[in-house]
Amino acid sequence: MQIKKNKTKIAVCGLGYVGYPVALLFAKAGFEVVGVDLNEEKVKKINRGINPIQGKEPGLNELTKEVYKKDNFRATTDQAIYKDADVIIVAVETPVEDETHEPAYIALKSALKAIGRNLKKDSLIIIESTIAPGTMDNIVKPILEGESGLNVNRDFLLANCPERLMPGHLLENIVNYNRVLGGSPKITALARELYKHIIKGKIDETDWITAEVVKAGENAYRDVQIAFANEMALLCEAMGANVWKVRELINECKKVKDTRSEALRQMHLPGAGVGGHCIPKDPWLLIYGAKDLIDPKIIPLARQINNFMPRHMMDLLKEALKEAGKDINSVKIAVLGYAYAGNSDDCRNTPTDTLLKLLGQTEAKVIVQDPFVKDYKLPLDQVLKGAQAIILMTDHDQYKKISLSKLKKLMKVTKPIIVDGRNCFNKEEAQKTGFIYKGVGNI
Repeated sequence: MQIKKNKTKIAVCGLGYVGYPVALLFAKAGFEVVGVDLNEEKVKKINRGINPIQGKEPGLNELTKEVYKKDNFRATTDQAIYKDADVIIVAVETPVEDETHEPAYIALKSALKAIGRNLKKDSLIIIESTIAPGTMDNIVKPILEGESGLNVNRDFLLANCPERLMPGHLLENIVNYNRVLGGSPKITALARELYKHIIKGKIDETDWITAEVVKAGENAYRDVQIAFANEMALLCEAMGANVWKVRELINECKKVKDTRSEALRQMHLPGAGVGGHCIPKDPWLLIYGAKDLIDPKIIPLARQINNFMPRHMMDLLKEALKEAGKDINSVKIAVLGYAYAGNSDDCRNTPTDTLLKLLGQTEAKVIVQDPFVKDYKLPLDQVLKGAQAIILMTDHDQYKKISLSKLKKLMKVTKPIIVDGRNCFNKEEAQKTGFIYKGVGNI
């Protein structure tokens, strides 16, 4: 098999935050691309040249229009198109069970079965979904072989190239980040030739298990770092320090500047919680890969700390209400931000859900506003009118730009409250304006 723009046909399974921009980039590079997704509404949008991903994604709307004009990319719900594909890229969700934290591979297994039933000989299949170590050997390979009657490395090719991206930086991350390719040397070399058409970063070739561990491991590492920042915030609250000033001074250390990258040595940002598809579940995927072999300590503890933060937001609200002499059951509360990340519409595993469940146990009137999420695109003036408290969960630019005096004017209540989960507002200015202010790491 050879990779040629005018001959190689690519199918992308799953048109979400990973699959959609990947499909566009390959189409822009000159390949004939078909995207497969079971969401009919999304498929119809894409085929009309509409970007299904909202939020601030630099270049994505423009790329959508450019590719639509080229007419070499279409979307479909018909899984039979895999029969014509030379390359199939799998980019479906891989969550974990809420209680057991074990992989919930419903979407992945369903996709693999459909691909296997329609697989032609000599095709190259690449798994971009993040998976637990051992999944390529124990789930992906057996399903594809069982459904197709073909053998890996003899009748078809199989590689693993875990995605590395974040909402708000989708195209930038895909194009510029280094990638890891897992598989046999012959197959990874072929996959590398494919990805070179859209990736400028370094492409490292390795085996399946190493690629799986690298992806799950890097997100587990970030989760641990964030947990440290969140615990530091809790410590600062207890001792009367400002974690944001503490963080600034910690990051001023220059001793390791020449030996480690700037990003690695920076203390992470504390906040109202950790969301997204990757970080809340990839640490559990990593642990699952060594199930019954080791009893990990740090990674589960980091998950516990980060999961606690939206509950801590509720605690801060109760403290502020007590200080204001108000009953939580008789107040209006404006929750600003439902998406888990600023300027994004990505609501997967959003910490705001945990907060809303806690608020739902009270009789408070709760209104959520988010400028990027369809169900919560309410006028900010309407949401804030008469609210006794604001709980800021997401650092959208819209919230950063609004003045404290305007906030107070819109709320029109005595002793208005701000519970700031992302350090969007200045504590001293808020207090001077007349707010009772409680912020993560700075109360």
